[in-house]
Amino acid sequence: MASFYLWLMCLCWMIVLGHGILEAEASHRVYRNLASLQPASPSQTYRTSYHFQPPKNWMNDPNGPTVYKGLYHLFYQYNPLGPDWGNIVWAHSTSKDLINWNPHKAAIFPSQKGDVNGCWSGSTTMLRGENPAILYTGIDPKNQQVQNLAVPRNLSDPYLIEWVKSPYNPLMTPTPENKINSSSFRDPTTAWLGPDGRWRVIVGNKLNRRGKALLYRSKDFVRWTKAQHPLYSIQGTGMWECPDFYPVSSSPIGLDTSTIGEGVKHVLKVSLDDTKHDQYAIGTYVHSKDVFVPNAGAAEKFSGLRYDYGKFYASKTFYDSLKKRRILWGWINESLSREDYIAQGWSGVQAIPRLIWLDKSGKQLVQWPISEIETLRQKKVGYPLTLLKSGSTLEVQGIKAAQADVDVSFQVASQLEQADALDPSWTDPQLLCSQKGASVRGGTGPFGLKVLASKDLQEYTAVFFRIFKARNKYVVLMCSDQSRSSLNEKPDKTTYGAFLDVDPLHEELSLRSLIDHSIVESFGGKGKACITSRVYPTKALGNEARLYVFNYGKANVAISSMNAWTMKNASINRKN
Repeated sequence: MASFYLWLMCLCWMIVLGHGILEAEASHRVYRNLASLQPASPSQTYRTSYHFQPPKNWMNDPNGPTVYKGLYHLFYQYNPLGPDWGNIVWAHSTSKDLINWNPHKAAIFPSQKGDVNGCWSGSTTMLRGENPAILYTGIDPKNQQVQNLAVPRNLSDPYLIEWVKSPYNPLMTPTPENKINSSSFRDPTTAWLGPDGRWRVIVGNKLNRRGKALLYRSKDFVRWTKAQHPLYSIQGTGMWECPDFYPVSSSPIGLDTSTIGEGVKHVLKVSLDDTKHDQYAIGTYVHSKDVFVPNAGAAEKFSGLRYDYGKFYASKTFYDSLKKRRILWGWINESLSREDYIAQGWSGVQAIPRLIWLDKSGKQLVQWPISEIETLRQKKVGYPLTLLKSGSTLEVQGIKAAQADVDVSFQVASQLEQADALDPSWTDPQLLCSQKGASVRGGTGPFGLKVLASKDLQEYTAVFFRIFKARNKYVVLMCSDQSRSSLNEKPDKTTYGAFLDVDPLHEELSLRSLIDHSIVESFGGKGKACITSRVYPTKALGNEARLYVFNYGKANVAISSMNAWTMKNASINRKN
């Protein structure tokens, strides 16, 4: 690492002398001939109150989340000129609690040949001595995707306002010799340090239809060498965007990205460009060979496990060294047409940060909203043990239903004999949820929540469970039915679904939903399945929104506990 720090000192010295390794703010002139799409005033109708978003314009991938000198940092893909994708820079905000955020000027923007046509996604790595470094994808003059390095100008600044770029950029480039597709080579991960003292990083790639996690190694974080073999690859999966690779254990206590050892498993996550789904596999990292080996029986083609079965993409984790936990961020994009989100003046929201760890079964991950979100709770409404009879609906009153946190548990063990039989061909949970929505009566279920509902129930988003009898077990289906989420016919109203790995004969079925005007993030089975919905009601807006618990199954269901809170507004990206 000595050579890296020598380079950094030389770089900073040259900047002080004014020799201009980096162009000053004038580098933004790359945008001067591009038309702004910014409307006169962004619409507030569907803006959230406690989810992260900028005041206006386009936002997509979360980038390089990290913690430095007691402050959390989130960078993200942002268009400073309008609400559609383009002109991409790394916008930057900081927080003391991951809930309330202060904006800063863009941290990384086009200024070198290696990024003149855009500064795309990447990650932050803490080098030895807790010194942050960003690796990110730049678009060069030939529109090739290349990998670049930036470091803080002033390590004593906890806000990390100024970043400077390596004069050696780009550090990783596609060439005919290394057989890399130059239009599909992006999104470097957080790097990890191997037992041999060398850094490793993976970059997403595809060659023909084979998705790859290309592996690079470096001793000084500046000079990188491509490994002969990828960390992992699968034929027929297409481009692997925003890969993530990190260690986990069956404890909510997180692990630093470089951790290896007894009892440690690794997660490889990829964002599949073909499907716009974030898929992951759990397995073993063989560090002596730098290969990832998925668990036996893991689904090929990343077709099995997903972080979230709704709107959730381009996700990124980081290790929170302050509280010893791993935290997941994910982008929630719009379900509006391009014309409509341009008209509203903004596009994109980040999901609530989630704690993420390995389930005790070792077969999947578990997610849960970070505890800090609970500081926004107020006006609690609680319900004791309540029988929810067949065909009944109960309104939850006393809270602001458009901006709420709801946590409910159901007991169904005594009613399972009425569950419908599961046809063996019903293997696609999303298709099954679309065929058996909230209005389709079953044996045990559907039962759950109707959120962002109008008083007359013409509009609602239903998040619910349905239970089936299979051979020697019961199968729990979790759905988010958006078919009646809006009287407006234009938004996408896809119904989402997931099978939930819980045993209703011996366990309660829990459901937690974070409701924020146009976002519904739901966690089933204490975080074993997550579904995020993006909805645009026309009647269930603001104070007109209602919240209901319902049971449309033939069997009665018991609400064993239910608590609901109005959520206060967070302070997000507001300039003082």
